Amino acid sequence: MSSLLKLCARPSLTEIKACWEITRLGKGLSVVPIPWFPYAFSAIMAYHAIPALSLYTLVHRAALFLILSAGVKALIMTIDDVLDHDIDARVTRTKGRAIPRGAITLSRAWLFFAMQVVGGVYLATKLLDTTTLKISMVSWPIFVLYPTCKRWMDFAPVPLGIMFNIGSLMGWTDVAPHTPIPWLMLSILYGALTFWTITYETVYQHQDKLDDAAIGSRSIALFLDKHNINTPIFAAVTSTLCLSLFCGAAYLNGQLGPPLGVGVAYAALKMYRPLPNLDVNTPAQCLSYFVGAGEPVGFALLAGLTGDAILRRSNSGVPL
Repeated sequence: MSSLLKLCARPSLTEIKACWEITRLGKGLSVVPIPWFPYAFSAIMAYHAIPALSLYTLVHRAALFLILSAGVKALIMTIDDVLDHDIDARVTRTKGRAIPRGAITLSRAWLFFAMQVVGGVYLATKLLDTTTLKISMVSWPIFVLYPTCKRWMDFAPVPLGIMFNIGSLMGWTDVAPHTPIPWLMLSILYGALTFWTITYETVYQHQDKLDDAAIGSRSIALFLDKHNINTPIFAAVTSTLCLSLFCGAAYLNGQLGPPLGVGVAYAALKMYRPLPNLDVNTPAQCLSYFVGAGEPVGFALLAGLTGDAILRRSNSGVPL
């Protein structure tokens, strides 16, 4: 009984700060959570293709999903810290995180995670229609699976990409649930964005490869080094697959106008330009690439899709 009371006791200020830290919602200069972009791409593609879809519906649903995406990010980061607390304590970059340094106990972190799950499921069932909710549920098991990947596989960015980009299939169904759903186009978009995640996450994992090797953890960075595969070349290939498939999805949706061309060109600049001089043995360079190939690419592609949609509606006399 005393253990249960201790588990459920009122949180201290230190624990509250630790919980906020675990979610990563206040870390860095990120404006929106990365999982929001796939949803936004899919939704704006529906807006481009369906004249009856109003701007109000698009913005309203995108704002609601922004809240859900923040929750998804917080949930993923929390379970990652909980399941990886022992590894984090042995890695230079992560040993100062909340659980390893003792700011919150493991049991209390589990409780925080459980509270997020209850709140997240409640919001999802209230805010999402049936089809969109079912699609989201496909990724739910990966939330728990992903943090374990570094213990048993080299290619953790793949399940991360599958999990992060499920919104590619959700945006259209969310803003236009009663219209025919272009599953082929959305699946190609999903594939494109999964390669996007693989690109920046592969470079990111090079930051920890020395510690990972020392403690027996696995990563795609170690795999590439072991097999003498040049990481910048690998990233160039995955970037090409990302942008090619993205353009293919846009083409199927009738979206290859000048605004999208500018957006894709800028995204390509952010993904390709640093690669020739990228030293994956310098953590600061890996982090810089990760930041530059993440959110800025997302905003560039979103701006391109949005510009195309507005241009088409303007040329067709369709109200925004």
